[in-house]
Amino acid sequence: MSIKENLHKIKNTFINPNCKLIAVSKTHPSESIQEAYDLGVRDFGENKVQELVEKAEKLPKDIRWHMIGHLQRNKVKYMAEFIYLVHGVDSLKLLKEINKQAAKVSRTINCLLQVHIAEEESKFGFDEKELFELLEGKTIHELQNVKVIGLMGMATFTENEEQVEKEFEGLKNLKNKLQQMDLPENFDLQELSMGMTGDYLLAQKQDSTMVRIGTAIFGERDYN
Repeated sequence: MSIKENLHKIKNTFINPNCKLIAVSKTHPSESIQEAYDLGVRDFGENKVQELVEKAEKLPKDIRWHMIGHLQRNKVKYMAEFIYLVHGVDSLKLLKEINKQAAKVSRTINCLLQVHIAEEESKFGFDEKELFELLEGKTIHELQNVKVIGLMGMATFTENEEQVEKEFEGLKNLKNKLQQMDLPENFDLQELSMGMTGDYLLAQKQDSTMVRIGTAIFGERDYN
């Protein structure tokens, strides 16, 4: 199927039509991104900073670039001028670096805090205790060039749909709990980024506002 047919098929399956589609374009060529752009897609997700920078230089300037992979602190400076949203902020150190680089280019960078919701140890993210420690600390209030606009989580890679949906539900409940708190001024928890090609419908059942879909749009990735 073509990118056009794939996008049409995905959009027709959405439970929540207001959920934002992030087209995960990592490892796919700029031509494929341009094709999706021409079909109306504006949000694209990359997981390697060098690849992201190279594509951003070539492609239309109104694309909203999402950094969806694990981000190393020494790479933040390369994308600080243009990145739209960082999905995977998994430590205070990273948040401080994003704030530092954003200040250098006179920007406020939107971020999501990544929460570890999966059973797999390989996934990154805060646990609930670490999240509350972050919110109760002084440092978070000093970061004037970042805005935390929501949470992100990745479910366990399993065929057990009940487990996946339970993990998504846990993240939804955590977001709701945080929204009842007196949060720092640089917090506005509107977004809930969860769900990928294999589980985006389960995520939408639990009020996901952003799903990250690559394979179902662009086909299998070419790692060569």
